[in-house]
Amino acid sequence: LRLYQELLELVKDKNYFVITTNVDGQFETAGFNIEKIFAVQGDYRFLQCEKACHNKLYDNKEMVEEWLKHTENLKIPKQLVPKCPVCGGNMEMNLRKDANFVQDENWYKQAQKYDEFLYRIENKNVVLLEIGVGFNTPGIIRFPFEQMTYQHLKTILIRINKDYPM
Repeated sequence: LRLYQELLELVKDKNYFVITTNVDGQFETAGFNIEKIFAVQGDYRFLQCEKACHNKLYDNKEMVEEWLKHTENLKIPKQLVPKCPVCGGNMEMNLRKDANFVQDENWYKQAQKYDEFLYRIENKNVVLLEIGVGFNTPGIIRFPFEQMTYQHLKTILIRINKDYPM
């Protein structure tokens, strides 16, 4: 959390936007403005229908607290396994792992805000700070940041990456 708080300290007075493939909610926890965070790959704090029968996400904070109270041998009782209120199937974390990933209304709203941010910063002095982005999903951040850097003379890419700095 401390690293995220230090990052916030660096950008809090700047025109910033966070695009992240992290699903742990640490940017929000550290105090970043949630209106300036686009968590493309989902978020552990939300559940969705396993079959994506509808496009609604459910905050799981209270459920997780209940699970923790009743966990034995790393398992919860069957009656605490969440069921979809629409189809009755199982619920799961909102993580992009297959074609059933739910992109709810907020996902699309944040995607649009990110696109608008990119439009507003075009041809301006921009620093793209890329931390720990590898080749698992390079088309989300890595390749677009490289393209922006090559196409705009006023854009600087700072890539911090122990394994894939190139």
